Parts: sequence; structure tokens; C-alpha cells
Amino acid sequence: MKTEKNIFIAFILNLTFSILEFIGGTITNSVAIISDSVHDLGDALSIGVSYFLEKKSKKGPDDKYTYGYVRYSIMGSVITTVILLAGSILVIYNAILRIINPVKIDYNGMIAFAVFGVVINFIAAYFTKDGDSLNQRSVNLHMLEDVLGWIVVLIGAIVMRFTDISIIDPILSICVAVYILFHASKNFGLILDVLLEKSPREVDIGEIKEHLLELGDITDIHHIHVWSMDGYSNYATMHIVSSEMGREIKEKIRDELKEHGIGHVTIEFELPDEECDYENCKVEDTFHRHHHHHH
Repeated sequence: MKTEKNIFIAFILNLTFSILEFIGGTITNSVAIISDSVHDLGDALSIGVSYFLEKKSKKGPDDKYTYGYVRYSIMGSVITTVILLAGSILVIYNAILRIINPVKIDYNGMIAFAVFGVVINFIAAYFTKDGDSLNQRSVNLHMLEDVLGWIVVLIGAIVMRFTDISIIDPILSICVAVYILFHASKNFGLILDVLLEKSPREVDIGEIKEHLLELGDITDIHHIHVWSMDGYSNYATMHIVSSEMGREIKEKIRDELKEHGIGHVTIEFELPDEECDYENCKVEDTFHRHHHHHH
């Protein structure tokens, strides 16, 4: 419960702050502060999403959602990521306009704001530093990024205060925005992999096949499907051709798959003389039969 409370505090802090910040950026005329507010808003959203959907996604399986509610957390990331992508593109667009037509920036206000930003985000980072869940860890990472972002803005503001080179501001903001874009699009790639049922990056199906074929009397394995619900927990189904069926071989298979990071396994056994009725099995079967003649 403690982690949830902390996440909630961080969420409220960040949300309020990103709104204040947007106003501050508008008053001081600084795009760098506005782009930081996009960054903060994104963080606040992802924290909020992970807070509310974390609760929802912890619900166990039922008749409607046979896998449980795990995918909800992914849907949350989709929303956050899309907002971030849109936000950073807007920021870049505005910053480019600024480079073409520079405006007067209130440097002192900007410095004050940046100091305020460093402090608030430091507090938020402190609140989220000790948590056990993966979510909490990523939230903490966000907070530290925010602290760094603000330190950069602060340095930029101080430099501009003494040199009056106002172009530093849009350049800083483009850097922040590109950084957000890069992370958001990487995140989007991961989300798409999960939603397209791509086999998880850390799972090597060829290697799994090899290891399973060494487990005793298994002559063939086909129809291996490996997928992930949320990017963390992996599921697999497969057909095992073997003349011995029973608990012992199942245990072996399950243990082997656990080592490959797959927790949920559904196994179908077939006897060696059984015809598997799926078409792509036939192809694989003939391939494997020829294979066996060569041994």
C-alpha cells in the first residue's frame, strides 16, 4: 500500500506542477520551460495511468478476461505514449518558429522557475525512491530525468541572463523534445510488439526447441507459440510428439521453459504415429521425417 500512496503523491505533485509550469513558460516566454512541462505532463500521466491501471490490472482472471486484466497497463502506456509523441512534435514545431522569429524572454523569471522545478522534482524523486514494483522504479527514473531536465533549463537560463543569446532557449527545448520523442517511440515499438503478439525479445524459440528435444523421448515439437500479455509475463503453447506421456515429461518441459522466462505453458501431446491436422504441421512433419532418415 505504501508504494501506491507514494505513487499517488508523486502523481499529484507532477500534475499540478506541469500545469503551473505551462503557465510559467507562457509568462516568461520560454519554450524550454514549456517543453519541460510537456515532459512533466507525460510523466504525470504515465504515473497516473500506472497507478490506476496497476490496481485494475492486478485483478485476477475471470470469465470475461480469461488472462486477467494485465493488458490494461499496456493500454495505459498507449495513451501516455501518444500524448507524449504529439506533445513533443508540437514543441519542436514551436521552437523552430522561435528560432525564425526570436522573442523577448524574461530570464529572471525563468531562473526562478527552474530553481523551483529542481526542488519540486527532487522532492518527488525522493518520495518514489524506495518501491518494490517495476512501476515504481520507472516512476522514480522519470523523476530523476525531470530533475536533470530542470538543471539543464536552469543552466541555460543563467547563461542567457548574462549573454542575452535568446536562441539558447528554443535549442534547449528541441533537445528535450527530441529526447521525449526518442523514448516515446521506443516505448511505442515495445507496445506494438506486445499487441501484435510478437514473441518476446528475450525468448529464443530455436534454442527452446533444441533444449526440449534433448529432454528424453521427444521426437518432434511444433506449433510453438510464445507471446506476452504485458511485456513482463510470457505464455506459451506447443504440441509435443512423444511416445511417453505423463507427469514426468511435463514437469521437465515446464522447468525448461521457466528457465527461458515462460511461466504459463499449455502442452498438447501427440503420439508419433498421430497425424496432426494442421496444415503447417504436415509441412514440418515431412521436413522432420526426412530429417530423421538422415540421422
